[in-house]
Amino acid sequence: MQERSSSETEPDEELVWLRNGVMVSLMEENKKSPSRVCVTPVIQEDDGATFTCHLSSNASNSASVTLNVTYHPPLMGLEELVVEEESVLVLQCDILANPQVSSVVWTVNGSTVDLLASGFMLTNDGVTSQLIANSVVKSLHKGNYSCLTYSPLYGEQRKLFSVTVTDKVIKFPLMPIIAGVVVVCLTAILAVASRWSKITKCCK
Repeated sequence: MQERSSSETEPDEELVWLRNGVMVSLMEENKKSPSRVCVTPVIQEDDGATFTCHLSSNASNSASVTLNVTYHPPLMGLEELVVEEESVLVLQCDILANPQVSSVVWTVNGSTVDLLASGFMLTNDGVTSQLIANSVVKSLHKGNYSCLTYSPLYGEQRKLFSVTVTDKVIKFPLMPIIAGVVVVCLTAILAVASRWSKITKCCK
């Protein structure tokens, strides 16, 4: 993208370019009118950036332009998840776009997700959409999910999820068990040591 200063200047007057209030470094030959700033490649982070050109001797004599960068939500590919029963499951879909997406639809095994029946909670803050299950049940939550968005400019975008639910693994508290074994062993050793003289007499 190329922006050109439209301020009326004398040919020998020096110009200054700013991006969001920060001075842009210019080559010497570009500091005189006509002056241009080239943004390439234009990326998502450039959306909303304001470029201002003004006279170095008079900042009030200026011209500005604000970039409006369009981009689609970054949805693609397949994400595979393996979760245990009774654990928390979070499916996240990044939906930030310009213009904003007009709809977000979650499906499981080809059908729209029934939030009430499946025990899911749905959140959407305009940046991400999430399906959250606070306690996974294999019969309810295993399957193939899809996050489908629609944008008036870019049409449909989709991300897929494959969720596998495993049986809950009972986890024993290892450290307390080890500590208990050590205490028992030490107690036995001390008991033997305190009676060692009696034991040796019996053996004679």
